[in-house]
Amino acid sequence: MGYSEVERDEPLSPLGRLFLTTDLHQIVHCIMGCENPIDVAAVTSEIANSVMIQLPRFSSLLVRDSHGLEHWRKTQVDVPRHIIVVEDPVGDAADEEAVNDYIADLAVSVPLSSDKPLWEVHLLRAHNCIIFRIHHALGDGISLMSMLQEWCRRAGEPDRRLSMGSMGTHSNSSSNRVKRTRALWKVVVGMVMGLRFIMQFVLRALWVKDKRTAVSGGAGVELWPRKLATAKFWLDDMKVVKNVVAEATINDVLIGVISSGLSRYLDLRSPRALQDGVQITGLAMVNLRKQSGLQELSDMMKGNSGIRWGNKFGAFLAPVYYHQGGANPLQYVKIAKQMMDQKKQSFEAQFSYNLEKFLMVYFGPQVASWLKYRIVCNTTFLISNVIGPKDEITIAGNPVKYLRLNNTSLPHAITMHMLSYAGRVDMQILVAKDIIPDPQVLAKCFEDALLQMKEAAIKE
Repeated sequence: MGYSEVERDEPLSPLGRLFLTTDLHQIVHCIMGCENPIDVAAVTSEIANSVMIQLPRFSSLLVRDSHGLEHWRKTQVDVPRHIIVVEDPVGDAADEEAVNDYIADLAVSVPLSSDKPLWEVHLLRAHNCIIFRIHHALGDGISLMSMLQEWCRRAGEPDRRLSMGSMGTHSNSSSNRVKRTRALWKVVVGMVMGLRFIMQFVLRALWVKDKRTAVSGGAGVELWPRKLATAKFWLDDMKVVKNVVAEATINDVLIGVISSGLSRYLDLRSPRALQDGVQITGLAMVNLRKQSGLQELSDMMKGNSGIRWGNKFGAFLAPVYYHQGGANPLQYVKIAKQMMDQKKQSFEAQFSYNLEKFLMVYFGPQVASWLKYRIVCNTTFLISNVIGPKDEITIAGNPVKYLRLNNTSLPHAITMHMLSYAGRVDMQILVAKDIIPDPQVLAKCFEDALLQMKEAAIKE
């Protein structure tokens, strides 16, 4: 290896390296269900001429130096090598279920080849579906969806850029004096709350764990076979619920739906096995960029930008509580809002992000991955929520019916990834099938939970 070649190599970020460790090796799946049959030549040409090929991470090989440190090395992208065409049906089930089964198999058994940049595109022609597989070391969900807005086109208006949806955060129009007072108070409260939640985070990594339930995973479960189901919501339904709970957000509604849905499912799987109020702890992913939501890709690629491309997210512990049937459905949202308000005032997500960076830089990937793996093993589920395109989109002129997102498996027996698209919200529920054999039932529990909340909200 010549000096000039080494000089051009770019080292991976600490979090990028973390996602290459054995325990936390993660690949992101972005699923696009198309309206019409897929034209392989058109999709290949679209990819070859897209902004994606111009991005450094998507046109670089992963290499290791003599000390074992990972680097990105620029290479010439051979696009056809990244395209995997599947002509025949991948199962006997209906299209969406067959696609979910295909992705569930990818989640545990099919790594990305390191002799080319760490991404590939599967074209399931019999099911009109495109699956992007992108290594998490390349970027997080916000990065990838921001790239998507540059690549795809608005349906019916190919010359107009996409609009990115809002998940309905609360805005405050108070006076400047009130704002300054509140800001000072938030700092004080944040320091107190932050110490409390940071201590909980550390204890969770060391020995504190959830009570065993019918949805609990644990060490080694990431290797177990998977099933995948999709819970489908309407964003307007979530807004109806949000609007009757003072200053609530869509994320508050989401956590309330998770709490209610899990309670419903546990009632079906193990009736009367749990005491009312048992805590079930999730690990929630949080975007830590200065601006919330999706970003302009050009801004993300600037080296000095506070919203830069890559992995810029933290995590916080999201406790939900089992309640036997009969609870007021809106109470789940109110409890979730109270918890989320406390989390927003603390520094827990920032702490988790900085702790992982610190451990990676000063102690190496073994210590950092061990700590993160322990936290995952000692919690029950993972949840993320990413904002997608507000408008319907096309890829290579083919209208996209649905857009979904998920990751490969973790020690959790259940992971949930939510993505909004054109007024719809789909949540991919990836489960260890030997623990949760009926993820479609679980998805229905979540869907019914939101509908019941909507009915209660309309009556108020």
